[in-house]
Amino acid sequence: MGTYRDLILYKKSFSLVMEIFVLTKRFPKEETYSLTDQIRRSSRSANICTIEAYRKRRYPNHFVSKLTDVDMENSETQGWLEFAKECNYISKEIYDKLFALSDEVGRLVQYMIDNPGKFGAG
Repeated sequence: MGTYRDLILYKKSFSLVMEIFVLTKRFPKEETYSLTDQIRRSSRSANICTIEAYRKRRYPNHFVSKLTDVDMENSETQGWLEFAKECNYISKEIYDKLFALSDEVGRLVQYMIDNPGKFGAG
């Protein structure tokens, strides 16, 4: 197996992080320390936890535990996306696109949780 950068989960979550980063540059200044910070933090955490999970893959319980952290952070990102849409900071089209990418990340995480042996766990 290669590195964590070879994981589809890593690539998809990194793409989501970068799209959110660019998008949130346009959020109102008053959201800097709330919504902007929170959505950037949760999306980045999901990506970083993916790296941590990969590093723990020899230990199935630790691997799955880190993947549940990815799932938790990704779910939080989905919640912040909904707030951004409802506050009219992003359009429904952008929301749908980013939510779909986040949903794909969630499905990949669940697959990895259900199949840890396919990723070198154990």
